[in-house]
Amino acid sequence: MLRFDNDYAEGAHPRILQRLMETNDEQHPGYGTDRYTSSACKLVKKACEAPDADIHLLVGGTQTNKIVIASILRPHEGVLSPTSGHIATHETGAIEATGHKVLTLPTTDGKITAKQVHDYCTEHRNNGANVHTVKPGIVYISQPTENGTTYTKPELTALKATCQQFELPLFIDGARLGYALASEESDMTLPELAQLADVFYIGGTKVGALFGEAVVILNDRLKAGFRYIIKQNGALLAKGRLLGLQFETLFTDNLYFDISHAAVDFSLQIRHAFEAKGFPMQYDSITNQQFPILPNGVLSALSKKYSFTFWEKVDDHHSVVRFCTSWATKPEYVAELLEDIKKL
Repeated sequence: MLRFDNDYAEGAHPRILQRLMETNDEQHPGYGTDRYTSSACKLVKKACEAPDADIHLLVGGTQTNKIVIASILRPHEGVLSPTSGHIATHETGAIEATGHKVLTLPTTDGKITAKQVHDYCTEHRNNGANVHTVKPGIVYISQPTENGTTYTKPELTALKATCQQFELPLFIDGARLGYALASEESDMTLPELAQLADVFYIGGTKVGALFGEAVVILNDRLKAGFRYIIKQNGALLAKGRLLGLQFETLFTDNLYFDISHAAVDFSLQIRHAFEAKGFPMQYDSITNQQFPILPNGVLSALSKKYSFTFWEKVDDHHSVVRFCTSWATKPEYVAELLEDIKKL
């Protein structure tokens, strides 16, 4: 079975494994106070062109989303999110478990607009009974979205302006950020994204690391006490050097972006192969996830050899599925899939 169902099926990039082996017997202080973590944080700041940013290394995406969002919100506040946002659909109520509501905004492609945020906040502000409802306290988006789509620089700039108007921090989930930024169709760089976010994270788990996410806090108001909050939530890894070493490796010699670029290239080859056979895409993704609309008979034929993710039913005869590439996708697997698509 050739797997195209997610981007975290493999272990870690060989260069990371090699560095872990080379340093295995070294002794270091714990909880991220080691020299590898210090080096990694400096490299991330440099890549973001944000020397004053605070960098914190956490283990996984749900943990990161929960801790960042809960650290910002007051008890009466909630988080604005697309209906398809990861915190609203795939995190088992982690945000709600902190006592905060996820306030969802409708979307067809995974993105929300500045106008949606403006209208929601304006309606809440002008509602004479607003004290009886949850107040929006932060805006959550992901880059790329759950549907592989990406915010353009103008879209993100407009969203940031609206967030500033209503004094809402903008938090960007970057679990797959490498795949968004590495796409040749992207109009945004990492430093430009850093200028538009109050806080975001650079995903490692899905982009070459064994595990790990690098939180980048730009807004000074959000920095105080964050390390205490990490510890209180059981997320301050004792063997913190394991995180530091991984991000140091990913941000040395452009590795993070090189492996992301390869995944996107394979993904677009798969998209073009399906389109050449007349199968449309549900979403206009330029990243490592593609969502073809396929007849059920085609799905049955492909599933004998390939693993992919069912996304949603279109009608009695067609479904949307996801084909996902990663930093570790083998060229020969892609070539085999492309050949089989041609034979459909």
